[in-house]
Formats: sequence, structure tokens, C-alpha cells
Amino acid sequence: MVAMFEKSPPVPLEEFVRIDYRDLMDFVTEVFIRLGASREDAGIVADVLVTADLCGISSHGVQRLKSYYYEKVKSGVIKVDAKLETICEGPSYALLDANHGLGHPAAYKAMKLAIEKARETGIAIVCVRNSSHYGIAGYYALMAAREDMIGISMTNTMPYVAHTGAVGRTIGTNPIAFSAPALSEPPFLLDMATSVVPIGKIQMAVRLGKKIPLGWGIDSEGNLTDDPVKIVENGALLPLGGLGELLGGHKGYGLSLMVDILCGVLSGSGFGGFIERNTIGHTMMAIDISKFMPVEEFKQRMEKLKNYLKNSRVHPEIGKIWIHGEKSYLTMQTRKKIGVPVHKTVMKEMEEIAEELGIEVEWLK
Repeated sequence: MVAMFEKSPPVPLEEFVRIDYRDLMDFVTEVFIRLGASREDAGIVADVLVTADLCGISSHGVQRLKSYYYEKVKSGVIKVDAKLETICEGPSYALLDANHGLGHPAAYKAMKLAIEKARETGIAIVCVRNSSHYGIAGYYALMAAREDMIGISMTNTMPYVAHTGAVGRTIGTNPIAFSAPALSEPPFLLDMATSVVPIGKIQMAVRLGKKIPLGWGIDSEGNLTDDPVKIVENGALLPLGGLGELLGGHKGYGLSLMVDILCGVLSGSGFGGFIERNTIGHTMMAIDISKFMPVEEFKQRMEKLKNYLKNSRVHPEIGKIWIHGEKSYLTMQTRKKIGVPVHKTVMKEMEEIAEELGIEVEWLK
């Protein structure tokens, strides 16, 4: 029996409204259908966004619906009816062109293709060019884990980060996700930005009027700041490890460049400061475990690793040892039962979208 667990919201609970995740899914799907997307693509977008909220990653959930996706589709920046095109393909690789369409369905179909190819060749890589923001990277890595494969998902982003030694936005938050199956739920899932935090956390802090920890970003002059507005307006995030090399900022910088090379340079998409809207690149990889050893043996070895880590001596100031993916999994189980907390400002934005598109939603009234 899964214990009830939920990450605490950063603001008082009375500022949130609990919505059933299925209602959110239906609403987001209908929004994208009304905007011109196919039912399949609209459903994929909805699943990725609501999964983020279920996992407690609200920075990548429905709070982005109006401010990012809806506005960019309405203005023509994101083309919801774009066709995914195959540029080149071989037994264990492919390059796809999203043609400036929605990132979620492009990434979903790329990972599906990587999984299919990996079943034949053992390992496969599929790159996507000319795409847009694809939501949480872990969603796609988990697709492979659910098929008893190791999954890797990466994307570059618009530049929001100052690389080590620089002032101003020069490189992306460029997230990496890695997932592997185990005997017990959940699968191992590492899902991380190569910056200290993703830009969505800064945007959430602005929306909620909250200060941020010193060390997340710098202002326009290169000074550390706890004001998210200064980062959003003219500042920049910092790479993993923070400012300078003392605590490893150059390592986060290097990881970001690795993602940029695999997603941007290799795919023929944008990279670094040369990314324009909808010239983002994604890279999906799948590794068929059965080609290396029996899947059950791999899962038993994974379980042994998990138990070894969890049974280690616990630091008194930490209190509990977690394995990557556990917190999000338990949060999801809880929110499926009690609803997804949606901030009142986001509810208002969804009301505006519903009114503009003529969608009747009882729970929005």
C-alpha cells in the first residue's frame, strides 16, 4: 500500500483549488483541439502537462498553459498542425523535423521510434529538430522504462543561464532525464535541469510574489539575487554548482553543452544563443536491457542497488534517504486520489481560455 505523500506547496493551501486530474486532462485536450491540433497530439500534450502537476512539478504543468503554449499557438509561433517529417533513418537512428510544431507529440513519437528500433538493434537514438518546449524530460525517459528498457531524454532550451565566467543569458537550462526499470515501483528516474533550477521555478516565484534562495541566479550586473523578477527581466540562472568553479559550476556548464551538442548541433537545430523560438532540439535514446542480460536479472540488480542506498546510515539533518523518482511517484498517487492543487491565478487563466474558445467547464465556474 503506497503511503500518502505530497510535496508542500510554497504558499498557503487556501490559494489553491483541488481539481481532479482527469478533468484537467480533458480540459487541456479540448483546448488544443479547439486550437487546431489533432486529438492524438492534443491528448499527448495534456498527458505531459498534467503528469507534471501530478508529480508535483507545477513549474511545467498547467500553469504554463496560457502564458506559454496558448499564447504562442494563438500568435502563430507554435504551429499545432505541423507534420512530423523524417529527414533520415537507419536501423538504430533517425532524425525528425517537427517543423515548428508542438514539442510534446514530436518528443513522444521520437521516443516511441527509438524504443521500436532498440528492440531490433539493442540501442537506438532519435533526434528531433525545429521543435518547441516539450515539458518534463522524465515523461519520455519513463516511456522506455515501462517497456523494460533504459530511457534517456534530453532537450536544449532558449538561453536562460549564464555559463561559468559570463554575465547574461548564454546557454539553456538543457535538462537530462534517465530512467531504468526495477522490481518494485517506481522505476529509477533522474530528471534534472543542468542549471541550479529550471526557469519555470523562477516564473512560479514571480507569479506567487515569493523570494528565491540566493544562488539560483544573478541580476543584470552579475550579482547574486533573491529577487526572481530581476532574473526574469534582465538576469540569468546559474549552472549546476552555481557561480564560479569552487562548487562545480563548470560541471553544470559542461553538462549543458553536452545536451546542446546532442540536441542542437547534431540535429541541425538551434543551440546556445542561436536558438530562436521553435528551433529547439530533442534527443531520445533507448537501450534494450534484454540484449545485455535477462530483464528480471537486471531488475533484481536494480533492487539490490536501491536497497543498498536506502539502508545506508541516514544523516541526522536529512532524516530519510530517497531514490530518484520516489517522491514524484508518491506525490502522483496522492494527487490522483485528492486532486491536483491549482493556484487561483492559474484557474483564472483557464477561465479566460475557456471563455475565448467557448468551452463549457462546470468546475471552472
